Amino acid sequence: MNATMSRRPTMNSKVRDEVSVAIDIRDVVKVFGAPPVEVRALQSVTLDIRDNEFFTLLGPSGCGKTTLLRLIAGFEAVTDGVILLYGEEIEDLPPNKRPVNTVFQHYALFPHMTVADNVAFGLERLRLPEPQVRESVAQMLSLVKMESFAGRRPNQLSGGQQQRVALARALAPHPRVLLLDEPLSALDLKLRQAMRGELKRLQRDTGITFVFVTHDQEEALTMSDRIAVMSQGELQQVGTPAEIYQRPENRFVADFIGAANLIPARCVEVEGEKATCTWLSGERVEAVADKGCRPGVEVALFVRPERLALGRASGDGHGQVSDATYLGSSILYEIALPNGTLVRVSRPAEDSEAYQPGDEVRLHVPVGQLRVLST
Repeated sequence: MNATMSRRPTMNSKVRDEVSVAIDIRDVVKVFGAPPVEVRALQSVTLDIRDNEFFTLLGPSGCGKTTLLRLIAGFEAVTDGVILLYGEEIEDLPPNKRPVNTVFQHYALFPHMTVADNVAFGLERLRLPEPQVRESVAQMLSLVKMESFAGRRPNQLSGGQQQRVALARALAPHPRVLLLDEPLSALDLKLRQAMRGELKRLQRDTGITFVFVTHDQEEALTMSDRIAVMSQGELQQVGTPAEIYQRPENRFVADFIGAANLIPARCVEVEGEKATCTWLSGERVEAVADKGCRPGVEVALFVRPERLALGRASGDGHGQVSDATYLGSSILYEIALPNGTLVRVSRPAEDSEAYQPGDEVRLHVPVGQLRVLST
């Protein structure tokens, strides 16, 4: 037993704050293989997932999000650290003994069983009385709006219908936590968008803690109570969708979540949470400082395209319009700065002022919209 494991809390340990914690992940490390070819998939991850929360693990392929999900499910063993489920250690519990169910990207329905039999499968393994199984199956199929399909087999269903059955099967034993490993990725765009609302409704109606894995930023922003952004096995930021989108803590999060402008600048002065920086043609602007902002340090000024405005310039512009793309409700402009940086500006399509490639323009930033990102 390693040093970290020997310091595990007792089975009745209290949660660390007033909010009930469903999953308490402490200093978790996961290593695959052995030196000299070992791969550190997770690097000292510490994270609380709250009870009755729709929590999303978000990041690019290979960032460690699915590995973390598999550790919670029990499909992989923790190399170091500890995972608690409602205050109790679960490492020694096999997957089928944990009050956790998983919905996979490929739904893994039993092709020889009807929809009702698929949903009943887990309940029958629990040796529940037959009347109780039938009642639970009916409740679950009603919950996912699949009552009329009870007698069909999986190959007679659409992708979205199969997903609903997989959800009903996973929810039927009333797990305390439901893990969802990119369950929408096999669906077409329109169905995927519709199922986002269905998943959120199911989480709200059942009160079960959902842990959702995705690489799709829009999915994460529209469905989650909180999001953990991951990269290379490390947590980059945890927060609400608004916090992640509006106040990213580093350049990776800013660039990964939505469209972001990261404009080169130099920090001149820092006073509390306010920084004065020089940018573009040497102009001074005020921005919200981050922890690494120091006078003389080269930084990036972060601002979303929709937060910028444009004005015409005559000889003293910040840059030149290099492209203008009509997107229906908005027009996306690309502005080429003299240093080669491209800045994106999104303006409502009904704006009276329209710009064309080649126009010299100035950038206008409302007060409080610039944020310093030094890392």
